[in-house]
Amino acid sequence: MRILVVEDHPDILANIMDYLALHGHQVDCAQDGVTGLHLAVTQTFDIIVLDVMLPGMDGYQFCKRLRDDARMDTPIIMLTARDALPDRLQGLRAGADDYLLKPFALAELAARIETIVRRSQRRSHTLLSVADLEYDLDTLHVSRAGVALRLNPICLKLLQVLMQRSPAIVRRQALEELVWGDHVPESDSLRTHMHQLRTIVDKPFDTPLIHTLRGIGYQLSEHHV
Repeated sequence: MRILVVEDHPDILANIMDYLALHGHQVDCAQDGVTGLHLAVTQTFDIIVLDVMLPGMDGYQFCKRLRDDARMDTPIIMLTARDALPDRLQGLRAGADDYLLKPFALAELAARIETIVRRSQRRSHTLLSVADLEYDLDTLHVSRAGVALRLNPICLKLLQVLMQRSPAIVRRQALEELVWGDHVPESDSLRTHMHQLRTIVDKPFDTPLIHTLRGIGYQLSEHHV
């Protein structure tokens, strides 16, 4: 795993990094919140180990910026000496996945990292996400910018294919076969359903995600080809 540790205490930071490196992980670090957030946004990590009390930007602000502004769902374990319930709730509400009180055993930290990353990887196979659009394949729940969207079964199938292939262009024939199989309707049902899908997914929002490439097919992407 590639792990980012954001901790300003030099001894704690060195102990965590050495322990995780000995267990075969690639570990990057930062000693303040601003630098840590920059690394988290510009590079890819399996998990972030984040201290609450940091110079420049505390752990709560870090979490909210990563979740709300950058819209990134990298798992986060928060480290803190604060054991009061309001402090723990604040961390979880800010977007942390777990909360570990100082002092802690390095073996416990490593075990929690493995558990959370395993859960996150399992979850990533069932949660599709493009820009601010999300589709949970387990619950069939679709939302954009936090707003729940209601789609009929055909539109759900179309959306699933387009999101799974994003940002690639899906040709009309391939899209029809993936949705209807060997029973493709004779009428232009694809265009009708795509219109319905676009009306729900794009029309109420400022930025369109579904794009038509005339004579070729469709693309779901934040950036139109």
